[in-house]
Amino acid sequence: MSELQREVSELEKKSATAARLFDIRRIIGGLFTLYGVIVTIAGLTASDADLEKAQGVNINLWTGLGMLALGLFFLAWLWLRPLAPPAPEDGADRPEGA
Repeated sequence: MSELQREVSELEKKSATAARLFDIRRIIGGLFTLYGVIVTIAGLTASDADLEKAQGVNINLWTGLGMLALGLFFLAWLWLRPLAPPAPEDGADRPEGA
């Protein structure tokens, strides 16, 4: 294996690691979970005036719980079905100069 091929394979491994690190499910799940916790806390501490504005519905509590459920769904999806590592390529079908 030449030096160039070795460098290319190392860069492919680093690229695959970066793709797994920045998986969109991780970002969406983390943000929805964080915001869900914040909005749920706001719903739990809502005053009577806040509840009257929303016609008796604790909208922050319900929205926060929904966001929390969605965020946990994305994180569970990421955990249960992670990205597969790329399959190693065989050099047998490549032309000699490529």
